[in-house]
Amino acid sequence: MADDHTHVQDFFTARAADWDTRFPDDGPAYAVAVEALGLRPGDAALDAGCGTGRALPALRDAVGPRGTVLGADLTPAMLRAAVRAGRDRSGRLLLADVARLPLRTASLDAVFGAGLISHLSHPGPDLAELARVVRPGGQLALFHPIGRAALAARHGRRITDDDLRAEPNLRPLLARSGWRLDSYIDEDARFLARAVRAD
Repeated sequence: MADDHTHVQDFFTARAADWDTRFPDDGPAYAVAVEALGLRPGDAALDAGCGTGRALPALRDAVGPRGTVLGADLTPAMLRAAVRAGRDRSGRLLLADVARLPLRTASLDAVFGAGLISHLSHPGPDLAELARVVRPGGQLALFHPIGRAALAARHGRRITDDDLRAEPNLRPLLARSGWRLDSYIDEDARFLARAVRAD
């Protein structure tokens, strides 16, 4: 696990300073994805693997001033970039591993994870940890501002049958982890899988 964490931290530390400038037009897509969670004023939400905190303003808008917004990330450099961007004003930042969150069981209404699943060391147990901190009936949004095929093409690859984000793979993975896949969108302009915390 430590080696997995080191790899993730090295990857994102090297990219933290210019992360937002590499993807300057993603803000509206994040807002639409957060809106799909149907959060209400006063709710509590976590951006898991928040990076530079691009989802935090939309989460704050959704839950209002009385709600709780947390952003957790494993990479200090990404959290520092979030602070430089002023996104710490939208939520509390936590240096934390999403596989071992310092949060009470059933304390959240929703978890948002942008680009998260491909960086999870142990996707099943890690998704189960996200389920632990969400109340029954709460929601999970797994998001990326472009779809699987477009992302693979950007990296000069093709999508394969073993891609965890493919619906036939993701649905049972979520089910084993305490989630029920509720909606699934994979198109060029976005990837959004929304799941509900099982009772």
